[in-house]
Amino acid sequence: MPVPTEMIAIEITEPGGPDVLKPTTRPVDKPGNGEVLIKVVAAGINRPDVFQRKGAYPPPPGAPDIPGLEVSGTIAAVGPDVGAWQVGDAVCALVAGGGYAEYCLAPVEQVLPVPRGIDLCDAAALPETFFTVWTNVFDRAALKPGESLLVHGGSSGIGTTAIQLAKNLGATVYATAGSPEKCALCETLGAAKAINYREIDFEDAIRTETGGRGVDVILDMVGGDYVPKNLRLLATEGRLVFIAFLNGSKVEVDFSRLMRNRLQIHGSTLRPQSIAAKGKIAENLRDTVWPLLESGAIRPIIDSRFPLAEAAQAHALMETSSHMGKILLTV
Repeated sequence: MPVPTEMIAIEITEPGGPDVLKPTTRPVDKPGNGEVLIKVVAAGINRPDVFQRKGAYPPPPGAPDIPGLEVSGTIAAVGPDVGAWQVGDAVCALVAGGGYAEYCLAPVEQVLPVPRGIDLCDAAALPETFFTVWTNVFDRAALKPGESLLVHGGSSGIGTTAIQLAKNLGATVYATAGSPEKCALCETLGAAKAINYREIDFEDAIRTETGGRGVDVILDMVGGDYVPKNLRLLATEGRLVFIAFLNGSKVEVDFSRLMRNRLQIHGSTLRPQSIAAKGKIAENLRDTVWPLLESGAIRPIIDSRFPLAEAAQAHALMETSSHMGKILLTV
């Protein structure tokens, strides 16, 4: 089918609450060198989309103002130098923006085939979370088989991905979550123990679970008063990785423990990284993680799906933090 000249997309009319997300008409861009145009079947919703909507996370230079950092669908058109990709291929892709739309451009380095056995719509839940977990837990923190990982926000899209990947790659996983149902999900996915932080102090619980040793790696998206607890829970040579600060980025801590126990602290954001850097992550995912998805050992956890026009309702759900797994927009 010919590619239309216009499409429906969701724009942020002004910084604010979910109701500022409105459908609009935009031109469909043609793919340039090293790009493919994807006819979007679904787009994942992520916390950075919420921060962008509020005016706190502007897109990097050159990125579309339309939110949306991951999509799945079929290739509708290709530019020069895209290798073996062809029109009609089923793909999912990490993008710097533009996912909340009927069509979306993606650099070929950030495009991956939909794993066999994974629904085309559900594949939209893969790129942002799997890229994020891989680069932070396995590249930066260098989690190894036999080590232990503590995942905060274990029932989130990032959390459910991290639990499954770490477990299947040989680590012992612990998680925190905010309800008995969320904790049960974490343990079903492979966590040795999930702690309901609303009822139990997770620092005491993890210390008990590990016989006082602590854990080798902590993946934290909370920050705030979690930071000193995290540092106290790290075993010797432990690594703490920050990917967000939902409870605040400023806190007073005693760094003497970092020196005594030879700890490491890492942090990163994915969106501003170069296409080449993201392409390297994609290669690692295709080699190591895609076989796990195709075997059924791991899977994307989908909480709910909303039509594209109901992006505001989907954002409102994300802000309640009541969801478990990913929220998708379907086109």
